[in-house]
Amino acid sequence: MSFRADRHVHILIIGGGAVGTSVAYHLARDGAKDVLLVEKSLLTHGCTWHAAGLVGQLRGKRNLTRLMQNSVAVFDRLEAETGQAISWKKVGSLRLASSAARWSEIRRSMTQAKSFGVECHSLSADEAARHFPYILRDGIEGAAYIPGDGYIDPYSLTMAYAKGARQNGARIEEGVSVEDIVIERRHAVGVITNGGSISCDILANCAGLWARRVGKMAGVPLAAGVVEHQYFLTEKTLKLDPNLTTLRDPDHNFYLKPDTGSFAIGGWEDGTKGCWRGMPPLDFGRELFPPNMDRLELFALPAAERLPVLNEIGIQTVINGPIPVSFDGEPIMGLAPELDNFFVACGFTAGIAASGGAGLALSNMILHGDAGMDLWPFDVRRFGAVQAQGRYLEARAIEAYGAYYKIHWPAEESHAGRGLRLSPLHEILRDNGAVFGSKFGWERPNWFSVDDGKSIELGSFEDKPGWFDAVGHEVRAIRERAALIDQTSFSKFEIAGKGAQAALQRIAANDLSGAAGRAVYTQLCNEKGGIEADVTIVHVGDDRFLLVTGSSFGVHDRHWLSGHLPSDVSLRDVTNQYAVINLCGPRARDILQSVSDDDLSNDALPFLAARNIEVGNATVLAVRVGYVGELGYELYVPQEYAVHVYETLREAGEPHGIADAGYRAIDACRMEKGYLYWSGDITPDYNPYEAGLGFAVALDKGDFIGREALARIKAQGVTRKLCSFTVDGFAPFHGGEAILFGGKVVGSTSSTGYGYTLGKTIAFGYLPVELAIETTFEIEAFGKTYKATRGPRTLYDPKMERLRA
Repeated sequence: MSFRADRHVHILIIGGGAVGTSVAYHLARDGAKDVLLVEKSLLTHGCTWHAAGLVGQLRGKRNLTRLMQNSVAVFDRLEAETGQAISWKKVGSLRLASSAARWSEIRRSMTQAKSFGVECHSLSADEAARHFPYILRDGIEGAAYIPGDGYIDPYSLTMAYAKGARQNGARIEEGVSVEDIVIERRHAVGVITNGGSISCDILANCAGLWARRVGKMAGVPLAAGVVEHQYFLTEKTLKLDPNLTTLRDPDHNFYLKPDTGSFAIGGWEDGTKGCWRGMPPLDFGRELFPPNMDRLELFALPAAERLPVLNEIGIQTVINGPIPVSFDGEPIMGLAPELDNFFVACGFTAGIAASGGAGLALSNMILHGDAGMDLWPFDVRRFGAVQAQGRYLEARAIEAYGAYYKIHWPAEESHAGRGLRLSPLHEILRDNGAVFGSKFGWERPNWFSVDDGKSIELGSFEDKPGWFDAVGHEVRAIRERAALIDQTSFSKFEIAGKGAQAALQRIAANDLSGAAGRAVYTQLCNEKGGIEADVTIVHVGDDRFLLVTGSSFGVHDRHWLSGHLPSDVSLRDVTNQYAVINLCGPRARDILQSVSDDDLSNDALPFLAARNIEVGNATVLAVRVGYVGELGYELYVPQEYAVHVYETLREAGEPHGIADAGYRAIDACRMEKGYLYWSGDITPDYNPYEAGLGFAVALDKGDFIGREALARIKAQGVTRKLCSFTVDGFAPFHGGEAILFGGKVVGSTSSTGYGYTLGKTIAFGYLPVELAIETTFEIEAFGKTYKATRGPRTLYDPKMERLRA
């Protein structure tokens, strides 16, 4: 290291808010030595000091519920452990449903929470009023009561974290402003501050409002925005029960915390103001913005409808301050892919409530390489530089903020910042009726309208979604005739060099030996045998491979690859070089052969083969593989030829009844086929054997990452197993439902969907291995249980006869 600093520490944390001090506390508590936290002003002086401090565990996403659950466990012990009062009022929380759709959403969240032990109760309007007497009962469909929730004083909590950190040997220095970060050979080796330079072995960016600015200093693009958020305090004229619960009424767009003789009430209004494109100046301090009364009315007036008492008391204070909001509204955590020692915990819109769980998770990552829970929905690698662009980020952050209390429909799509990355086929598919979704900035066809746009994109909680029948038409085309699917958004990487094959053999669990011209489905495992990635690798030429992964997994998978490839093997992102057109269905070969002079017989181009062929007047890479379980070809086409290839195939397919299909049809087909989805069905927490992917593990090929652990797992047997369940007809499953056996929760669903070919609803979920032989289960959704049959793992074409035809 050439950087010569004034002093050195092992772990350096930037940011003294609730999250930063929690990280310091958890690191020190777990035995980390030489931990230093620096804060540019005073502790809490970012946005912690003006936070409302509500703590709610019930969230629409199971991972965030788990994070909040872990926070409550920290709050429960922190005061006794540190001797610092934190004003933790565990008075419970009440969440009202003022519409039928909201009640469905809340009941879904309650079912998810039930699957991992969060206590919650379903209440009537009258029961809810007994918990919070000030509410008007009219229009309340139901309510959720979570006794383990409450509210906490953000300042006192932060001071308790800081005291606990110091008690365990960490140091905290205020008035130390980081002005630059020194990078050497993929390491943040130190920082330049207003008080000198500090070198470090590990750097953690917990800078809150300034996280994006700190990231930029290190060359790490972070999709962490900043927007204005308001709440108000009423006049102190109320006589409140000291154990009065907190209240949320998302349909009226407000939350409420009891205060001394008053209420603190806030909301999440549309059209808030973005701040500084997410780059606040370093000299911005303990400051607030002027109140915006027009925006305040957007939640204050609805609050008064639910709480008539608000019409009798005035507003004492309005707080309008900046808060972090990420590109998708979820926290950003983990090891940044650009550097080998730069950790991130930022973008927390509910940073007080999440601080305990977040500090524990990041500490575990730093010290043990494992967060202790699946954090992919918050992983810094779910974003790339594209989402960190100032205007794009601000537009999405404003939308995510305004949507905080809106109903989050299954498979909902964002609307801000659309149309950024377009396939060459975009206009053609739009004219053909495509309804697009957005994934990593790409516009992708979700489904195709068959009724002149009368179907709706919105999903549904308990009924069939608006696109249900349209997707059924597409699935029938795939199963009975042929379909074209635009999969251009696939992340694609070229791996090349003299040692490429040997390097990939070391990284992949499956066998990549042999000559060029073959595709291999494989997992990339960690040393514990956990699945870090689920990819297809195509051996396209001497010392040259093409790795293909999901649209939003590119940053993650590239990071894993780059950390294990030798320096003489190159890794190049070629996503934008190739369009991908999937031609699939039982008539696919007939169609493709009619426009190609190459031999496409099963002998010449068998399943998993890869060949360069001519299609019309273009040359493409044809790979006999697909995700729908039918005879098919993924055609990798140079972008400039994509329209020609599509139009050639579409015209040739007309006599065969060819159709366009989208990603919802792909998902329905892959569920029938038993194909898995990384981040849902498989993650680093699962190994190939328990996921039923042992066929893709080549223990006899020689050493590879995770081989020792996988060999041990295979020899000892697994303790849980991924199973397929079916329910006759349509059932409203969306993932996260509790799986019951004998009336007890024994697991939860991962992927769910409707199998149009089978006429059944399908769910995947892990069971204890001793239960995986049973056949009769129940799956709970929206307070109702459905009889579910555990069947064969592959429900459609288990012998792969159609795929290999």
